[in-house]
Amino acid sequence: MLKQQTREQLHALKLTGILDALEQQQAQPETHDLAFEERFALLVDREVLYRENRRLARLLKAARLRVDACVEDLDYRHPRGLQKSRMAQLASGDWIRQSLNLCLTGPTGCGKTWIACALGNQACRQGLSVRYLRLPTLLEQLRIAHGDGSYVRLMGQLLKTDLLILDDWGIQALTNPQRNDLMEVIEDRHDRRSTLIASQLPIDHWHEYIGEATLADAILDRLLHGAHRLNLSGGSMRKERAVIDPS
Repeated sequence: MLKQQTREQLHALKLTGILDALEQQQAQPETHDLAFEERFALLVDREVLYRENRRLARLLKAARLRVDACVEDLDYRHPRGLQKSRMAQLASGDWIRQSLNLCLTGPTGCGKTWIACALGNQACRQGLSVRYLRLPTLLEQLRIAHGDGSYVRLMGQLLKTDLLILDDWGIQALTNPQRNDLMEVIEDRHDRRSTLIASQLPIDHWHEYIGEATLADAILDRLLHGAHRLNLSGGSMRKERAVIDPS
């Protein structure tokens, strides 16, 4: 049996994976026939896996993705202009490591939020930090932060996030303070972090949506320059699934 002192030392060193693997080896007599180097390698592998799983869990919790989606489950049968080669390129995460943006547009129900969350999940699996927010929610958080003194801290948290997913872009009109806050967020992240915009509003209408010409020019110049664009088409997948499964 594993001595209590050894257990305590492994806990103190936060080597939980090794501790679990040691206990498993003791419960499996066949592992006793392995050489010391082989058994030690198994312990190290378990510790690495344990830490990777813990980190992924932390990243996914912090991301607050709206739906549980992953790129392996993408549906390419629905005629919405989604190409496997293009999604494989985006799933690689290279655009995030290069601090580029992605603009994901299409009609209601075509799966924009699902795809955005799938890419967010993929980024977390690659060790990148992600945060999902509806744009109205972000703007409300910034408004509150101005009032309670947490604005600088919130902006710092956003800047540290490798991929910021802003969903429901263009769903409601912007006020002057909201335009200014949006400009600050986009300016902070420009060339330093990646932003994914999901919107049912075509990109050609974004300037009009932002409303004030000078700020619109500045925001869109930073957001769209060198950005990847994925424009989906087709009808609502939700409606089709509701017909197939009326329950």
